Amino acid sequence: GVPAVVDFAAMRDAVMELGGDPEKINPVCPADLVIDHSIQVDFNRKSDSLQKNQDLEFDRNRERFQFLKWGSKAFRNMRIIPPGSGIVHQVNLEYLARVVFNYDGYFYPDSLVGTDSHTTMIDGLGVLGWGVGGIEAEAVMLGQPISMVLPEVVGYKLCGIPDKLITSTDIVLTVTKHLRQVGVVGKFVEFFGPGVAQLSIADRATIANMCPEYGATAAFFPVDDVSIQYLKQTGREAEKLAYITKYLKAVAMFRDYTNVSQDPDFTQVVELDLTTVVPCCSGPKRPQDRISVSDMKKDFETCLGAKQGFKGFQVAPERHSTVVPFQFNGKEYTLSHGSVVIAAITSCTNTSNPSVMLGAGLLAKKAIECGLSVKPHIKTSLSPGSGVVTYYLKESGVMDYLSQLGFEVVGYGCMTCIGNSGPLPEPVVEAITQGDLVAAGVLSGNRNFEGRVHPNTRANYLASPPLVIAYAIAGTVRIDFEKEPIAINSEGRKIFLRDIWPTREEIQAVERTFVIPSMFKEVYEKIEKVNARWNSLVAPSDKLYTWDPKSTYIKSPPFFKGLTMKLQPPKSINDAYVLLNLGDSVTTDHISPAGNIARNSSAARYLNNKGLTPRDYNSYGSRRGNDAVMARGTFANIRLFNKFLNKQAPQTIHLPTGETLDVFDAAERYQQSGVPLLVLAGKEYGSGSSRDWAAKGPFLLGIKAVVAESYERIHRSNLVGMGVIPLEYLPGDTADSLGLTGRERYTIIIPEQLTPRMTVDVKV
Repeated sequence: GVPAVVDFAAMRDAVMELGGDPEKINPVCPADLVIDHSIQVDFNRKSDSLQKNQDLEFDRNRERFQFLKWGSKAFRNMRIIPPGSGIVHQVNLEYLARVVFNYDGYFYPDSLVGTDSHTTMIDGLGVLGWGVGGIEAEAVMLGQPISMVLPEVVGYKLCGIPDKLITSTDIVLTVTKHLRQVGVVGKFVEFFGPGVAQLSIADRATIANMCPEYGATAAFFPVDDVSIQYLKQTGREAEKLAYITKYLKAVAMFRDYTNVSQDPDFTQVVELDLTTVVPCCSGPKRPQDRISVSDMKKDFETCLGAKQGFKGFQVAPERHSTVVPFQFNGKEYTLSHGSVVIAAITSCTNTSNPSVMLGAGLLAKKAIECGLSVKPHIKTSLSPGSGVVTYYLKESGVMDYLSQLGFEVVGYGCMTCIGNSGPLPEPVVEAITQGDLVAAGVLSGNRNFEGRVHPNTRANYLASPPLVIAYAIAGTVRIDFEKEPIAINSEGRKIFLRDIWPTREEIQAVERTFVIPSMFKEVYEKIEKVNARWNSLVAPSDKLYTWDPKSTYIKSPPFFKGLTMKLQPPKSINDAYVLLNLGDSVTTDHISPAGNIARNSSAARYLNNKGLTPRDYNSYGSRRGNDAVMARGTFANIRLFNKFLNKQAPQTIHLPTGETLDVFDAAERYQQSGVPLLVLAGKEYGSGSSRDWAAKGPFLLGIKAVVAESYERIHRSNLVGMGVIPLEYLPGDTADSLGLTGRERYTIIIPEQLTPRMTVDVKV
């Protein structure tokens, strides 16, 4: 949200300078902004963790919050949901979504685009929505249409009834792997078949949420009776339910999933039998790399010795059994490869789903009753996507058991899933460093890319909330739950996971009793007023923003400097150097990380020069309103693998001198010499989050083009929006097949008349 409002403020300045009316820069359609990415897990395991984290969030981000409050006053049609309310996609599902608009006597379907790739979560409720970059979203807000190639629609048929021990997380991780194999980048996926009727809206929303992880543009579940029942459960008015149902039936958009005659024609149909789904996780570095829980131990041990890559850490065989003892709170513990050091129930993907949240609570209850516990050095946390979750966890009586295992509520926001996992205990960090250990994080999130969750967890696994607790109790991912006990209690009795795992019937009984409409009404009636510190925040009301030159959070960006009324024609790129030579699946987290700012980074040096100390750095995500920090954070991910260096590091080689430099410092040196830059990459370049800074940052580094084998849709659009040309090799060609090392000079001939998918000449 902050980058979009910063851009709007700068646009107003630019329009003013051109002699126009700055107030024309204003959203023309409804825009909802939920502040959910700024809170971090600084405190955990204590009953006051929530309050302490929220206080610290406000202290760190006061300047950003004042700026956003200015935006809520300066711009019409913009509603801001204050911090501490929840995660945008869950708030949308439970409160904001209209499903059908009733405007001036006209009815029409709800639809949206959002500046987060997981906007697709709302597809589970029958609202067509998808993620776009901030650049494209700003254009939509200012009245520009979305332009796209008419997508193919893949029909995904669900049949069968899942086993009573299966969670929606198991289903979505199975779907994610399957659709990645099918190949649905740039396509719409629509779910149909009798199996859909077996899924709750929360289950459907979980599957739709992870749409970016399987690469599709949208993952649509048309409205049916279950959708209407969900709207009723979440407190929507009876009058709205009546016209939603009547309108959708009148235009043949209301679905009976058991009626085959209503199935549409699709470009392609693929099928999943829900009876084949087994408990699973995904990792250790990508969401699509699904592993059945029964294979987890074997898979991790294989990854440990495998070549560095998506499924490899390249640890020498003689080091696989390394054990490092350490002291914590006066007691001795040990860490080894695979030890769990972060266990987080987090993310809109799962915390919006009462079945998995109550399932986690019931598992915690049974674990406590069996005398089990979680070691105190493991960083446990619970960050729900809305206050409703805490409400029903408390009312159902399971919150106390979660707290006893260390899963206290630490905040309402994305937190660990976005990389705001906070610091690990120093003795744990020292032990990991001493043994060069592949420590593990287990989270109920949707992304586990390298360097995202925490710099000290090299292996990160996505799992359902109950499994997060299970691995926290076990203390390691090197366990086969079917054959080995999860723990031995104080009485010496072996406790297996099957002894404490709740059944679907147990969970549904609790859900029917405790997840009720009055909870949703009570939470959402006061959502815009509940945060006292936000309410007391004083912000200017001028239509133009007064920039503070001393600010390290909010800075007028350079994108609109020197803007003219006449559009400049595109220019060819002459004698460019390659800044980075990258491989496959380079994510937007690699390009523009959101997590902590390393003390030895270019961004840290900039902040030091501004008088800040490391405790004041905050995160890259919190500094997206300052282009000077974000340019220095571009390609600053410590897990970036650059072929020039043949190792993971946020560095590159300055080719004219042969020096190894931080990426920003090398780019700055090239810019001083006046030479353009480009990036070579493999498949799926720009996968992951929709963040526009993954395009803005390279633009500021002087990168004029990227040459890759393929792109994720949102990132390609962001590059185009910033004038960075996304070039794709011709079919069958790669950098290796063409003998390109990246040490060549490149000239790209750009004609004045550009058309999508045209072929251009590149001289090497």
